[in-house]
Amino acid sequence: MTPTPPRWFKSSYSGNDDADCVEAAISPTPRLAIHIRDSKNKDGAQLSFTGGAWSGFLRSVRPQG
Repeated sequence: MTPTPPRWFKSSYSGNDDADCVEAAISPTPRLAIHIRDSKNKDGAQLSFTGGAWSGFLRSVRPQG
C-alpha cells in the first residue's frame, strides 16, 4: 500500500499576504505525525513531530491562565 501524501494547510497564524506563511500537515498513519514547512520553499526542509511531542510543544507555548 502506498502512503498517502500529507494534505498541507496554511497556519491560521500566518499573514494574509503569503509573505510569512507556515504550512502544516497531519499524517494519521502509521502513527500520528505533525509536519511543518515554509510555504515559500515547499521542497525544502520539513519538521516532523509525533503527536505527543506536538502536544507538549503546544502546552509550553500557550499562555497560561
